[in-house]
Amino acid sequence: MTSAPLRAGLVGYGFAGQTFHAPVLSAVPGLELAAVASSQPDKVNTDWPGVAVVPDVDTLVARSDIDLVVVATPNAQHYPVARAALEAGKHVVVDKPFTLDVAEARALEALSKRNNRVLAVYQNRRFDADFLTLQELLAGGELGRPVYMESHFDRFRPEVKVRWREQAVPGSGLWVDLGAHLVDQSMQLFGRPDTIQLDTAVLRDGAVVEDYSHAVLRYESGPHAPLRVVLHSTTLAAEAAPRYIVHGTRGSYIKHGVDTQEDALRAGQRPPAEGWGADPLDGELTLVGSDGTPSKRRVPTRAGNYVDYYAAVRDAILGKGPNPVPPEQAVALMELLDLGRQSALEGRVIRV
Repeated sequence: MTSAPLRAGLVGYGFAGQTFHAPVLSAVPGLELAAVASSQPDKVNTDWPGVAVVPDVDTLVARSDIDLVVVATPNAQHYPVARAALEAGKHVVVDKPFTLDVAEARALEALSKRNNRVLAVYQNRRFDADFLTLQELLAGGELGRPVYMESHFDRFRPEVKVRWREQAVPGSGLWVDLGAHLVDQSMQLFGRPDTIQLDTAVLRDGAVVEDYSHAVLRYESGPHAPLRVVLHSTTLAAEAAPRYIVHGTRGSYIKHGVDTQEDALRAGQRPPAEGWGADPLDGELTLVGSDGTPSKRRVPTRAGNYVDYYAAVRDAILGKGPNPVPPEQAVALMELLDLGRQSALEGRVIRV
């Protein structure tokens, strides 16, 4: 006998809700998009006929048929909406960044534990093709001990758009947007650094919040020391740097290009389409033999799949698997994002 699917309610149908959450969670067997809290009912009904549209968060979380609430609002609303959903007894997924600061993050973590609810943050870039490939490569040990990594999200978006992400409002700016992905990936690979130093800037004509960030994470103790990690994002890179540059004691790995899933979702594609998550660009591995002779080979990039995130959320709710991004990991990430902002403000290295 097949059990009834878990029913999800989505809060917000802007870019994140429309592009990432609705189509991805709907592709998971055992998950169903049942309702959306949105001020754009026509837009929701066009994309998802038959899905209920409610006017506000209170109405959504009051529904007894909703098991999971997905928070895809502007960043400043993440904390109050997630809190309302947890207090209503719902399981919750919050888009990144988790909250505006670590104090809010810790409060939500404590509330989820008191109410025994699954609380997960949408760190979908853990399921990028290039990141999964790099994770496997490092685990295999061919590079030896990694000593240096650069991780880039370089884009060319010279025009400032009229949207909250590029306005001087709480939760805006590139550091908490793309930086949240870059720092999370680094922590998944190497754990918590010993220090962080962040430089941010406002580079585009007419921009009012940072559109450039450059962070250096130093690992001075522990199993990965000594190690330097550079996390870089910009909106003025007409020619993007490699997505990853990794140097180890035995060789180097370079990967160009970015995961294809975001572009596919922006174009209106929905998983599971044929070839979903495939990356046409392989990385290049250079190893140096004992005689000093270098050899190069292509490293096939495995497919990525954001659907795996929501499948893991489903399993965590059902007690069949771990939370893919538990709140304690999200709290640790918010600590580093906060320390990064402090570093940029004070112009100095901050010890973690």
